[in-house]
Amino acid sequence: MDYGALALIPPLVVIILAIIMRSSFEALLIGCLVGFIIIGLHTHTNFFTNFVDTFKSVLEDKDSVWVILVCGLYGSLIGLMVRSGGTLKFGDWALKKLKTKRSALMGTWGLGLAIFLDDYLSALTVGLSMRKITDAFKIPREKLAYIVNTTAPPWCVIVPISTWTIFIGNILEKSDVATQGTGLATYWKMIPYVAYGYISVLIIPLFIYGIFPWFGRMKAADILAMETGRLRRSEIIASSALDITPLNPKKQSKVIFFLLPILVLLAATIYFDIDALKGVLVAVSFTFLYYLIIRLGTFRQLSETLFSGFNSMVYALAILMMSYVLKEVNDKMGLTQYVLHAASPYLNKQLLPVIAFASLSLISVTTGSSWGLYAVAIPLIVPLAKHFDSNILLNCGAVISAGVFGANACLYSDATVLTAQSTECNNLDHSLSQLPYALIAFALSCILYIILGYTMA
Repeated sequence: MDYGALALIPPLVVIILAIIMRSSFEALLIGCLVGFIIIGLHTHTNFFTNFVDTFKSVLEDKDSVWVILVCGLYGSLIGLMVRSGGTLKFGDWALKKLKTKRSALMGTWGLGLAIFLDDYLSALTVGLSMRKITDAFKIPREKLAYIVNTTAPPWCVIVPISTWTIFIGNILEKSDVATQGTGLATYWKMIPYVAYGYISVLIIPLFIYGIFPWFGRMKAADILAMETGRLRRSEIIASSALDITPLNPKKQSKVIFFLLPILVLLAATIYFDIDALKGVLVAVSFTFLYYLIIRLGTFRQLSETLFSGFNSMVYALAILMMSYVLKEVNDKMGLTQYVLHAASPYLNKQLLPVIAFASLSLISVTTGSSWGLYAVAIPLIVPLAKHFDSNILLNCGAVISAGVFGANACLYSDATVLTAQSTECNNLDHSLSQLPYALIAFALSCILYIILGYTMA
């Protein structure tokens, strides 16, 4: 059924309500219900039954289960590391090395580049480990969150190996862009065309060194931190806070308590072909046994910490699951097809890359979907590129850029939610303060795709 412009209503409701209510979950819930009401009126079905059935199917979906397990177990691992005292000790050690506000910000940027295997891992680990350092220099949490978020998804799409590159490589094979078994190698050829990834990561040092001035809500947060010592504009939800009570106050904390679990996590993830779930399962098991053997905590303390760490991710996971329901609403109403159809009169060989990037960015921002967007949009954009005899890899790179922009700019994307969680920053404050900086990278990417369209298409 063709819903036309009505497909825009649910995501717009979510964005408007999120800003008004200063809350993501409630806005997502209402936006989803509005979507199901529209669908129900068109199909003469019960909107509430449709909502419940879709919510159940989302929770039963293997990808949703994967996200719940990975994020929850990351929470368990982080909970263990925090209560070991290793995270605090790492902060003390880093403070001796990073002696200025600028070095603290660059250290955050550098650590984000170093942890490139997975955006969830990067967002959670960098935010957690750098909080104490940036707090010491009165750097507002919004600024920390911006750097953490913008070195998570954007960097994952421009490094040769990550969960993102492997996932997209599989889609390239299914879309006949690459032959069977060559998806990752084909993706490597596409990396130069992922413009938003490069630009968003590389402009961070320009702001840190003052080449570009901080402005907007980010600058206001800076002033608030310097004048009052308040490092965030508004409070976070208490239930998301981790238990920071030391497992064994009599045991001297060491940096190795933090670094060794991270190294095991990275090594295990790589060993299992960049499988984040297997990697974090190994890391949690190792850390539990390691702390038990060195008598850092009792079996019961460590077990309780596993569950409390998992529990600290529940609110973030609730937002993510509801955003997946919104994606289902958008898919049922044909949002992606509507936007591409609306843009089709302006398509030609040279402008296809920039129009694909701009239109799909709108979808990614309004739906909070990146990987879901790739699964739908890449099979649609490939025949369009062939029809206009336009560079297929360039156009696929534009699609990848659109998904990453959405991850940074959407108020309720997984990257935004998890970054706010790890930096203990209000989700909406983080989103709104980061948005203008993401838009700068978006505008520069549009210019670059126009240039590439006329020179490389």
